[in-house]
Amino acid sequence: MSRGDMAKPLLGHRSTEGEGSPAPPAGRTVGVLGSGDFARSLAVRLVCSGFKVVVGSRNPKRKASLFPAAAEVTFQAEAVKKADVIFVAIFREHYSTLCDLADVLVGKILVDVSNNTEINHHKESNAEYLASLFPACTVVKGFNVVSAWTLQSGARDGNKQVLICSNNQEAKRIVAEIAQVMGFTPVDMGCMSSACEIENIPLRLLPAWKIPIFLALGLFLCFFTYNLIRQVIHPYIREQKNKLYKIPIEVVNTTLPCVSYVMLSLVYLPGVLAACSQLYYGTKYRRFPDWLDQWLQHRKQIGLLSFFCAALHAVYSLCLPMRRSHRYLLIETAVKQAVEKKMTIWVEEEVWRMEIYISVGIIALGLLSLLAITSLPSIANSLNWREFSFIQSSLGFIALVISTLHTLTYGWSRAFDENQYKFYLPPTYTLTLLVPCTVIIAKVIFSLPCIRHRLLRIRRGWEKGRYVKFVLPSATGEFSSGETSSNV
Repeated sequence: MSRGDMAKPLLGHRSTEGEGSPAPPAGRTVGVLGSGDFARSLAVRLVCSGFKVVVGSRNPKRKASLFPAAAEVTFQAEAVKKADVIFVAIFREHYSTLCDLADVLVGKILVDVSNNTEINHHKESNAEYLASLFPACTVVKGFNVVSAWTLQSGARDGNKQVLICSNNQEAKRIVAEIAQVMGFTPVDMGCMSSACEIENIPLRLLPAWKIPIFLALGLFLCFFTYNLIRQVIHPYIREQKNKLYKIPIEVVNTTLPCVSYVMLSLVYLPGVLAACSQLYYGTKYRRFPDWLDQWLQHRKQIGLLSFFCAALHAVYSLCLPMRRSHRYLLIETAVKQAVEKKMTIWVEEEVWRMEIYISVGIIALGLLSLLAITSLPSIANSLNWREFSFIQSSLGFIALVISTLHTLTYGWSRAFDENQYKFYLPPTYTLTLLVPCTVIIAKVIFSLPCIRHRLLRIRRGWEKGRYVKFVLPSATGEFSSGETSSNV
């Protein structure tokens, strides 16, 4: 990025008047120690937010061209003298190089933005280590969960939260004000003992996705093996036909919709189990089992993986006619038809089955796309609770029903054809119907007025066996109070 681009504000300065955000502190000078990517992005963001920025570097003449023109680049000692709040944007192993500045750092607020290369790589956090080196300073941990790209692009293009912790409340307040003026949302994480947890956050690789990914992989392997036996191994053993060419495309394409369909049903199955638990115990205040609680928390990830598999299935299906094997079989079928002097092989039932099957599948994929899009935080934040609940719950259940119709149309009458049972194994789609049909039947039962009304009362605080007060009209038309057991 050129110097001119670095100096140009990426986001226009907005007035925060009336929004509860503090105005940029007039004349506040903020220091930055370091000249790496994060330090440069931080300097750009601070300049665009109206702060005076002074950058401390060991080679200021060589590094000056990397920073915006509005930022002053000087030696570290000079930068420290000009600012009360200093961002330490250097690695932990280089903290000791700042020891020569201990005298001029006295009373300063040091904002540690560093991260480690591994989770819990050191016994103490980087912020605590920095505080031990400079006991006369006030250390605040913050901005480490914000990337250099987010700083350059602005808070609207990345995570808005800035996690902050320190043992000094006043220092946290000052750093929080700076973060707020920069367009971020400061989150107070408490005292310095939370620094280790904050530093581990950027190092976690998709923590909420591990269980859903392993679940999807497990289902894929199970269905892939099952389809491999039916589509490749069975014809090889029974008919001595080599069908290994089906593995890369056809077997995978048969497996993907099975995984997607089952994963979609697993999004709504925990809700059914939770409702059964509430109806059985007659209260919403009884804690769910840990496995069910974890299941409920991973529904979003499971749904997105379901959409991913459905999208892959659509792409694979579009590529089926492009295969060389498909062309050979098509030509072979045409030659056989010519030899047998058949004028047409049109089968009305098969034509209608495929037309309905593809049409319903497109609708199901469209609904899954809508569910996936509204799962994005930027889209979900623009919806109110009723809109979000309608899309994720009502339209999601409709998507499950349409996916079931898609599967049933694919199967049509094949479930009753004995030739479809390879090694006495039923067709794959019949296995996938078990969980979704269970969810659909349970949802229909819960929609019955007697059960729906009871479940609604429980979720509004009603408990079985608890006595509640009520008001009844008397014979004279006046109202008299009494009480009864809530399980009546």
